[in-house]
Amino acid sequence: MPNKIPKAAYYAYYYPNFNRAISRLTLTNQRNSMAAPPQGIQLMLKSFYQYSLLALLLSISVTIYAGNQPVADVAAQVQAADTQQTDDKATESAFVTWWRSLLALPILADWDKQNNDDYQPSFSPQNKSHVTHYIIGIHPLHNPQRLFEIYGPIIDFINANIPEAEFSLEASRNYEEFDKKLYSGHFDFAMPNPYQTVNSLKHGYRVFAKMADDEDFRGIILVRRDSGINSVADLKGKAVSYPAETALAATMMPQYYLHTHGIDVNRDIENRYVGSQESSIINVLRGHVAAAATWPVPWKLFSAENPRLAEQLEVKWQTEPLQNNGWVVRKDLPGEVANKFTDLLLNLDQHEQGRELLARVPVSRFEAANDDSYEPVRAFLKTFSKTVRPVD
Repeated sequence: MPNKIPKAAYYAYYYPNFNRAISRLTLTNQRNSMAAPPQGIQLMLKSFYQYSLLALLLSISVTIYAGNQPVADVAAQVQAADTQQTDDKATESAFVTWWRSLLALPILADWDKQNNDDYQPSFSPQNKSHVTHYIIGIHPLHNPQRLFEIYGPIIDFINANIPEAEFSLEASRNYEEFDKKLYSGHFDFAMPNPYQTVNSLKHGYRVFAKMADDEDFRGIILVRRDSGINSVADLKGKAVSYPAETALAATMMPQYYLHTHGIDVNRDIENRYVGSQESSIINVLRGHVAAAATWPVPWKLFSAENPRLAEQLEVKWQTEPLQNNGWVVRKDLPGEVANKFTDLLLNLDQHEQGRELLARVPVSRFEAANDDSYEPVRAFLKTFSKTVRPVD
């Protein structure tokens, strides 16, 4: 019986849109501030509440402390002097602890902070509200949570080195959502898969870089070690999972492999598009499908984090490689900003901090590229559309 899958692996890619949630929170805060009374009245009310609470707590504390005093039996107290001395210390210690706890309450702790705030200067981080904001999109090669963990630090590094601009990373819940954003020009910079990279050129983008390590950009097909599947023909009549129809390495390339090895992917097998790389792997692990298609990067990450689960699977087949994921930029962006972004990205492998960021991806480096770099991908898509199934 397969081991239980961590819940995070299921629900991470269903996270809601972060920017929309932040916008709602900002609007709520604005409404609350509009309804608030004048600052002077707020301070009067706050002080009244604090003094009232302090008086109430003092009376309760005195009552509690008095109730813990020894009875007025002198003879008994003399006979138990040592014991009573210990009890007094314990009571005193409890009393001090009680008061320290009271003073740590937010409404009282803030009392001293309020007075200090009246006299001490405060400093805030550099305000970037006056700079131009740019949105960066990464296609769903991971679920949104994992995507932010891996690529968020890279965007932070770029922000720190281009102070005249502000860059924010935006995740998409699935390939369909990412495609809509990319083809509508929503992203200023983006890292699409090679299929999306080629299509983006028709929507106002140009290629300026790509992931290196093309040998890793290939499709792999996983099966359970106890499945009894030994040849491609054994998949006939069974289900195969993929992340999405538009995933190149994890869907199109495996389907083309099956096609060239005697499988009619439109008739001989059931194709299940499950939304993410992690979901595709989990589907075969749980036995919901006979095989799962993905590509080496998510498989390596899954194996590193879940070695016992990964041991139950094996890479049964793999495809030939193609050009790795591209980096594109909107053609109407200022050249100076695009050039600085490009220089920082392409030189990450030249310093220790950058190499640590790249290792999280994992990739050895990002390298320069242009529109012509993806000509082999165009040729593959043309062949795939003619022999397997049509793609836009």
